[in-house]
Amino acid sequence: MGKKRIVIALGGNALGKTLPEQYLAVQETSKAIADLIEDGNEVIISHGNGPQVGMINNAMAAYSKTDPSHPAITPLSVCVAMSQAYIGYDLQNALKEELLNRGIHKNVATVITQVRVDENDPAFLNPTKPIGHFMTKEEADKAVESGIQVMEDAGRGYRRVVASPKPAEIIEIDTVRDLLNAGEIVIASGGGGIPVIRKNNHLKGVGAVIDKDFASCLLAKELNADFLIILTAVEKVALRFGTPDETWLDAISVEEAEQYISEGHFAPGSMLPKVQAGVEFAASAPGRTSLITLLEKARDGVNGKTGTRIMK
Repeated sequence: MGKKRIVIALGGNALGKTLPEQYLAVQETSKAIADLIEDGNEVIISHGNGPQVGMINNAMAAYSKTDPSHPAITPLSVCVAMSQAYIGYDLQNALKEELLNRGIHKNVATVITQVRVDENDPAFLNPTKPIGHFMTKEEADKAVESGIQVMEDAGRGYRRVVASPKPAEIIEIDTVRDLLNAGEIVIASGGGGIPVIRKNNHLKGVGAVIDKDFASCLLAKELNADFLIILTAVEKVALRFGTPDETWLDAISVEEAEQYISEGHFAPGSMLPKVQAGVEFAASAPGRTSLITLLEKARDGVNGKTGTRIMK
């Protein structure tokens, strides 16, 4: 099918939930990514960070109990930056090793990426994304006094909640583009990007979580990619998932996908944002294709053999 520019969005859960799990997971992940590179494609990698950023947040909170001089709440933007660095470290090393084993001499670089959000995004008025450790009522009250928003979480205790605004601008996009044009393989916008707002020339971190599928969509549009691959736990997207009338989707149009969304076929917080991001990318210009599939099926999906493809 010729050389394609591909943005591939890895799920945070696919990277493991602990450091040992992550180290092992990226070995397998790198094989599937190397397949795409071996076929001659340009590849940009983004990833989630749900388990990882939660671990960092919890670790910082635990440390504050042993060292009272350390803030009880570490800025979420800092936690996301930490997760980008240590996920990128493992992923770039594993991918570089896999490429060398195949005789492919390409550099892999992680860009610590900030993503600007609109401080007037309506999501800030209704934070709904729970993060971090569970708190007692007393701990939650103290958090509220310090300006942190909390909510009771399914009878298990209280958790901090943050907004999930839409990504508006990838700050380091020119750096990513320059590396890509130089033949590098780039890991960028990890965890949806470090959420920032702009105050004149100053970028200020905010307590928010950007959906990695929408951030990956923006990255793909800005880089004029041919494919946006959103990886998930199933080979294809389904209508009426888990029912006797379950129907798997192959190639669908943007209009068909929008109709299925309006009919409520996809679960919020699960498949819905993946399909929405896929629609947004495919609709943004002719010739752009979104692919939703399993990691190990990515190569076959790009070659039109499997997965759910969304096209204009």
